Amino acid sequence: MKILVLEDNERLCKLIASALEKENYKVDMFFDGEEALAVLANGYHCFILDINVPSIDGISILETIRMYHSIIPVIIISSNHELDKIQASYEVGCDDYLKKPFFMYELIQKVKKLCNFGFKTLDLGDSFIYNYTSKYLSSLDGEVKLAKKEILFLELLARDIHRVVSFEEIEEYVWEGEATTLINIRALVKRLRKKIPEKAITIVKGMGYSLNSNQCKLQK
Repeated sequence: MKILVLEDNERLCKLIASALEKENYKVDMFFDGEEALAVLANGYHCFILDINVPSIDGISILETIRMYHSIIPVIIISSNHELDKIQASYEVGCDDYLKKPFFMYELIQKVKKLCNFGFKTLDLGDSFIYNYTSKYLSSLDGEVKLAKKEILFLELLARDIHRVVSFEEIEEYVWEGEATTLINIRALVKRLRKKIPEKAITIVKGMGYSLNSNQCKLQK
């Protein structure tokens, strides 16, 4: 899972990156808002943004993120404790706001909660259970091996079982910012459907894919 961290205090930024990397997250660090803005489409699964950074402030970057990515978690970190800044962050669409100074443990827990949706398992029906913590899919016959893109695709759909995920979102999240084609996306879905109950994934013609909410259940 890839995370973008924007923080102009280089020491703090490196501390955050180090803590996240110990939890097996991949981290890209930026100290300047304009540099971060240029790479927003590089397939990040979470954004951690400071408000007061050079060139372009964190709230402006948050606005840009929400224009294109409605479901990717964004955490604002700031030494600014003014109510209007906190309100503005939530109104624009941040998922959480952390005031400096903070405990690194607190930030890590927020990232885990947002990126893992607060759920432990996804029941796909017919005794197929996906475990978020271990990235393990089991069936009555034992473990079902999943490739990285199959895991990312499954977790993307599970963010909101009742929502159709567009081809563009799949390209960004599953291919992590690299360009792909509809043929590749359809081939991925075809491979995954052979490993799970076929009716677990619903195709919405011309729009994208979703999980079958009548069959799939998230469990804490």
